[in-house]
Amino acid sequence: MWTTRVRPVLKHLVLIFAAFIMLYPLLWMIASSFKPDALIFREPGLIPSEVSLESYSAGWNALLHPFSHYLINSGIIVAGAVVGNLVSCSLAAYAFSRLNFKFRGLWFAIMLMSIMLPIHVIIVPQYVLFSELGWINTFLPLIVPKLLATDAFFVFLLVQFFRGIPKDLDEAARIDGAGHPRIFFQIMLPLSLPALATTAIFTFIWTWNDFFSQLIFLTDPDMYTVPIALRSFLDSTGQSSWGAMFAMSIVSLIPLFLIFLFGQKYLVKGIATTGLK
Repeated sequence: MWTTRVRPVLKHLVLIFAAFIMLYPLLWMIASSFKPDALIFREPGLIPSEVSLESYSAGWNALLHPFSHYLINSGIIVAGAVVGNLVSCSLAAYAFSRLNFKFRGLWFAIMLMSIMLPIHVIIVPQYVLFSELGWINTFLPLIVPKLLATDAFFVFLLVQFFRGIPKDLDEAARIDGAGHPRIFFQIMLPLSLPALATTAIFTFIWTWNDFFSQLIFLTDPDMYTVPIALRSFLDSTGQSSWGAMFAMSIVSLIPLFLIFLFGQKYLVKGIATTGLK
């Protein structure tokens, strides 16, 4: 009898310990953001002996512009990427799941193969192309490709979800005289809210955290986004502003936390039901 009571307690203790180990770096960064710079590495514990908000005030105004400037830049790129992926990927997914066209299977296989291409393979030709177009140091290289369904993962995600929607609904709509645009907007999209929310959330997180692409295409300090601005707090000569960087890192995590908090139920539902008949 006692084993049936002790076993769940032990499981929960193990899970709590594992969660603490995984969250420890984040907790340490939060604690360090409230410490003076001189105490960050001198007192590595989670409980600071001296609490100070100096890192937040200093970090907000430490760079060329207030940190809100970089938050707005990231917000513009994220908004464009989210809208672009929702529109283009859903249209491409509808075509692959509902339309019969020549070599559909071949194009779908090529689309899936593009998932395996690392960004380092395509970044050079992309840079050459965007440079010829005069798009360097603009947000266009980070937004326009999203309007062309270049994120094959989300196309595949939506295709699997669309295939789980009964085709009887399409046939009933055609009997009523509906064409593909009406079927797409009035039937497929409303029923695909979990998958669309999953696409929006993942696009938001990945674009907000993207450092490599933004570093390549944005070299003007006025165009810097949050990841590049955070990198600016580090100095190779050793004069790094650790406290300010930790403080602004916490600030940059707030939008991610909020988007995950309010979209969690759609995220779980979209992943759990994708591909089910």
